[in-house]
Amino acid sequence: MRLQLILPQVGSTKIEPPSRCPYEGCDGRHFRFHQAVEKPLRDTRYSHVQAHRYECLRCKRTFRVYPKGVSKAQISLRVKGLGIMLYLLGLSYGAVSLALDALGVYMCKSRVFDAVQAVAERVPGLKREAVFEQLKTPALGGDLTSVKVNGQWLILGLTVDDLSGLVLTIDDLSGEDAKTLQEWMTPITAAVEAEILVTDDADALKSVAEEAGLEQQVCKAHVKRNTEALIQQLRMEILSAADDSLAESGVRPQQALADLDRLGELIQTRRPEDSSELAAMHLRYSSAAPPQPEHKASIAYRLRLLFLDRWNLWSRLTRYRTWEGPNGETIDGTNNHSERAIGWWVKERYRTMRGYKRVKSAVNVSRLLAWCGNHLDRGGADLSVLLS
Repeated sequence: MRLQLILPQVGSTKIEPPSRCPYEGCDGRHFRFHQAVEKPLRDTRYSHVQAHRYECLRCKRTFRVYPKGVSKAQISLRVKGLGIMLYLLGLSYGAVSLALDALGVYMCKSRVFDAVQAVAERVPGLKREAVFEQLKTPALGGDLTSVKVNGQWLILGLTVDDLSGLVLTIDDLSGEDAKTLQEWMTPITAAVEAEILVTDDADALKSVAEEAGLEQQVCKAHVKRNTEALIQQLRMEILSAADDSLAESGVRPQQALADLDRLGELIQTRRPEDSSELAAMHLRYSSAAPPQPEHKASIAYRLRLLFLDRWNLWSRLTRYRTWEGPNGETIDGTNNHSERAIGWWVKERYRTMRGYKRVKSAVNVSRLLAWCGNHLDRGGADLSVLLS
């Protein structure tokens, strides 16, 4: 996890005059200075600051105006920001309280929890209804992960701008089926005006792309690993002559081994024009019969399915070779941006925990971390934006 956080600063003397009355129902804009008062403060630098009281000339009520980094709470925004930072870096709420106490600014663990949750609630965007900063991208990446909440697995869906790696949304999902994923992702694809969807090779995500009318790029790394594992497994079974299905289909074992070797080469090069060669391989095993109920599929039938699947997948696997965005944008053919975001902004913090207690906390903390990560290349995440 990489974080660059900017903590709120505290000013002890300079106080900006009010511009409008804070009371509901009053829009007064003219005030009279009433008095200066001393306010005790828990801060790393100041034990007290001065606050100003003003009287609204319209409603005749008085109110306080505080220096920068100070609110009506006893704890400064700087200390709250420090507590939030320590929690995001991996400390528990109790450990954060102990660390702050060692610095001479006690903050009980329940107040640390309140500060983290309050800030996370204010994270702009990063939810399906309000995509991060209304960002537009022709290439949308998406992936799923899971965390435990009260001993039960919670599915989190994450989308990213596949050109820059910025996280756009994080949402909790009720399942991984195609219908749920379509309801989750379709509004996002429309909001960002996506043209291509970059995912792993899950079938449900293929349905999302089709339903939304998008091109799709399936992660080449996922397919390569899966294909190589299947090739190795089938090679061993062919060499051990596990069944007679190849002979029944009129294919010699040497031909089957050569086809598997060629498939391995095609998966390495991933040229769009090689689709016809995969079709020919599939047709060679098209006579292989499916297994009877409660029987294991034969080698020939598994080869038939393997070549058919890769033939059907080929256009999605090689899309990155030919796809170009409206301004010449390109993609690398992997869903690394999505997986990296999950690793840094969901799993890295989650590994230090025994699980979340609330669904809301799991979603909020992940969104807060992702929001901080989105500002790494912008000089850091300014926590005062969320704390003020």
